[in-house]
Amino acid sequence: MTVRVLIADDQELVRTGLRLILDAQADIEVVGEAVDGAEAVALARGIRPDVCLFDIRMPVMDGLEATRELAGPDVADPLPVVVITTFDLDEYVYEALRSGARGFLLKNAGPTLLAEAVHAAARGDALIDPNVTVRLIAAFAGAGRGPGGAAGAGGSTRDNRPARPSSPLTDREEDVLAGVARGLGNTEIGQELHVSLSTVKTHIASIMAKIGARNRVELAIWAHERRR
Repeated sequence: MTVRVLIADDQELVRTGLRLILDAQADIEVVGEAVDGAEAVALARGIRPDVCLFDIRMPVMDGLEATRELAGPDVADPLPVVVITTFDLDEYVYEALRSGARGFLLKNAGPTLLAEAVHAAARGDALIDPNVTVRLIAAFAGAGRGPGGAAGAGGSTRDNRPARPSSPLTDREEDVLAGVARGLGNTEIGQELHVSLSTVKTHIASIMAKIGARNRVELAIWAHERRR
């Protein structure tokens, strides 16, 4: 199945580059472009793309607000959104995830990771740039805090130890969790463990349910804290 993508970026050169990269994929098609968040929201509601690829800093309405409009917690029929930006500021990552984004990439991520993030979002999965994930773990795990300064995944005890999972993790779940903590995507984890992509997704969903994590960043932070 071809993944239909909407691109929103106020720089024509960037939009052109993203279109060329994505259209070069056999199973991805760029079906629309927008120059600001407001246009992106209107266009997305009209054409219902499979994935929206939004820059953060745009005029009229920025990418974070556009993400909330299309994928926020109050949206009845949310669209998958991947935020892609030059700015890897932590507050942008947190706000993107709180707003409902299924992915966060830096613009220097490269064609392979870009295509993987689009496919992941279309499948209902999430991918965060490995460089961002690793830095967030280093910056916030030691304080036992997750996105937005809230308590980390599953909560933390007063001495900053992570909460216990509702049931013990299996050996395979431990292997998958280790991959997530290193910033690997699902495809990379599957290749490393010699299991299918669907198996990796099943294990990740199970781990998140057991520890109460909302996203992969919280999952990675929980794994890091448990090793302390």
